[in-house]
Amino acid sequence: MEFNFFTLLAFILYALIILGIGIWSFKRSKNMTDYFLGGRQLGSWTTAISAQASDMSGWLLMGLPGSILVGGLTQSWIAIGLFIGTYLNWRICASRLRKMSYAAGDAITIPEYLQKRFFSDSPVVRFVCAVIIFFFFLIYTASAFSGGAKLFNFVFGTDYTLSLTIGALIIISYTFLGGFLAVCWTDLIQGMLMFAALVIVPIVLLIKTPDLGGAFQSALNAEAVTEYYFSFIKAPDGSLAVTTVISGLAWGLGYFGMPHILVRFMAIKSSDLIKKSRLIATVWVFVTLGAAVLVGVFGMMFLHNPENAELLAKFNEMGDSEKIFMFLSSSLLPALIAGIILSAILAAIMSTADSQLLVTSSAVTNDMFKLFKKNASEKTLMWISRGTVIIVAVIAYVIALDENSSVMGLVSYAWAGLGAAFGPAMLLSLFWKRMTIRGAVAGIITGGAAVIIWENVPVFAATGIYSLAPAFALAMAAVIVVSLMTKIDGAKVDELFAKASKAEIDNKE
Repeated sequence: MEFNFFTLLAFILYALIILGIGIWSFKRSKNMTDYFLGGRQLGSWTTAISAQASDMSGWLLMGLPGSILVGGLTQSWIAIGLFIGTYLNWRICASRLRKMSYAAGDAITIPEYLQKRFFSDSPVVRFVCAVIIFFFFLIYTASAFSGGAKLFNFVFGTDYTLSLTIGALIIISYTFLGGFLAVCWTDLIQGMLMFAALVIVPIVLLIKTPDLGGAFQSALNAEAVTEYYFSFIKAPDGSLAVTTVISGLAWGLGYFGMPHILVRFMAIKSSDLIKKSRLIATVWVFVTLGAAVLVGVFGMMFLHNPENAELLAKFNEMGDSEKIFMFLSSSLLPALIAGIILSAILAAIMSTADSQLLVTSSAVTNDMFKLFKKNASEKTLMWISRGTVIIVAVIAYVIALDENSSVMGLVSYAWAGLGAAFGPAMLLSLFWKRMTIRGAVAGIITGGAAVIIWENVPVFAATGIYSLAPAFALAMAAVIVVSLMTKIDGAKVDELFAKASKAEIDNKE
C-alpha cells in the first residue's frame, strides 16, 4: 500500500483517543480492585463489547478471512464453534461467576477466586494458575504484537522492527496508565470500530461484483478454488472434512477458560445486567464472524472477476492470504475511510493484547508477589502491576521480533492451553459442590500439559485434531476423579453456594 497522509491521520487520531482514555482512567484507578476490575462497576454495553473485543484478536480481520479465501467454507467451522461457545459462556457462566467471585471473598482474579472458592490457605492453586497464565499469555501477547507490526508494515511500509516498536508502545502506554477501566473503555470503542469495518467491506465487495456466478467460474477455471469451495462438510479435495469440523467446534470450548474474558463477568455492576449483555455480545459475535467469512468469500469472487485481473496480480505478489482485508480496504475505499477501516485491525489486535497484559500482570502481582509479600500496600501492588506490564511486554516484544512467526499458530496454541487448563475447573467450580481444590489443581495441570504434549508429539499432531478437544476432556476427567478421591468441608461449601444465590451479592454494601 502506498503511503497516504489521510491514512496516517486516521491512525494518529485513533491512537490519541485511546491514549487519552488511558490518562483519564489513570486518575480513577486508586486501588487493586479499580485497576483489575474497574471497581465492579461496568455496564451492559461495556461488559459485552469489551468481552468480545478482547477475545477477537487480529485473526478476525486477518486469519479468518484469509483461510476462507483459500480453503472455502469448511474453514468457517471455527467461526461456528466460537459463536456457540460465546453464547454458552454468557448463558452458563456469566451470572454465576459474578456472584460466586464476590461471595468468595471478593476475589479479583481467577486464581484468587479458585483459592477462596475452596477455602484454602495454600498458595499452590494460585501459583499454578499464575504460571499457566504467564506462559500462555506471553505467547498470546507476542502474536498480537507481531500482527500489529505486520499491519504497520503494510500500511506505511516501515521496517518490521520499527512497526513492532510503535504498536507495542501504544498498547503498553494505556494499559500501564489506566488498567482494567482503560482497557474496557478502549475495547468498547475498538469493538464498535471492528463491527463497522467488517460490515462495510463485504457490502462494498458485493456492490463491486455484480456477477458472482461468473466470478466464481473464473476462479474455477483458474484453479484458484475447487467445486467444493461452498461446501461446509467437504474439503477442497472432495473428502469429508471430519477433523476440520471437530476441531472448529472445539474452539468454542476455550471460552470457559479464558481469564481475560471471564474477568469481564466478574466486573459487571450487577448480574441483573447479564441478560442484556448476553444479547449484545451474541449479536456482535454473530455479525462480525459472519462478515469476516463473507470478506473471504466475496474477496475471492471480486479478485477473480476478469475486470480485476490487475488487482489480483498485485495481491498474489504479496504472497499472504491473511492480508486480504487490508488489501481490499486500501484498494476500494478513499484514503481517510481506508485508514479508519484499517484502524479496526489495530483495534482488534490491541483489544486483545491489552487484556492479556493486564491479566498476566494481575496473576504475577496478586497471585505470585502478594503471596510472598502479604503486607504490601495497595500503592506498592499497583506499581508492581504496572511494572509487570512493562516486563511482560518486553519479553513478548522479543519473541515477536521473528518476522516469520505464525500469528494464527501462536493464537491457536495459547487458546488451547488456557481453555483446557481453566475451562473444566471453572465450569465445575461454579456448579459442582463436590469439587475439591486438589481436583482443581489436577485439572489445571493436566489441561495445560496435555496441550503442550499434543502440539509437540508428532503422532498426536498428525491426527489433525485441535489439541483443545482431547486436552479439555482429560482435564475434566482429572478434576472429577481427583475430587472424588479427596475430602471437602460440606458445610462451608453449602454456605458459599447459598450466599452466591442471594440477589444482594451483586453490589458491595
